[in-house]
Amino acid sequence: MAQKQKRSPLPYIVGSVLVLGVAVFVSDLMTSGSKSSATRQIKIPELSEVAKRGKVAFEENCAACHGINAAGTDSGPSFIDPIYRPAHHADQAFFLAPKRGVRAHHWRFGNMPVLSDPPDDRTLAEIVTYIRELQRANGIR
Repeated sequence: MAQKQKRSPLPYIVGSVLVLGVAVFVSDLMTSGSKSSATRQIKIPELSEVAKRGKVAFEENCAACHGINAAGTDSGPSFIDPIYRPAHHADQAFFLAPKRGVRAHHWRFGNMPVLSDPPDDRTLAEIVTYIRELQRANGIR
């Protein structure tokens, strides 16, 4: 009678670890920028006068989803994340988002809707200045 050879469990263990590693990596990518202000320490710089006006406008128009100091919430991503650096998300993206909405692509929060009453371009420029000053203070260039 032929004896059955036992198969080594090693390929199954390696495969399971690999699948778990990929799942964790993909999960991390999907939640990039999603840490809330409770888990993210944001350095607040001395703001320029334009950025101070932008901070007020950001708090009125954006903070409900994007958090105080752009730290993110459970409803929207933080802008204090390298994915939102100027080389990847140009200032124009911040001008278009409230007017056109944004399809979800770096976050798990769903699509950003068009704002019913988006800020005017001058106010958006102040908001962008505020975001960029926060980013630079936090090492995002």
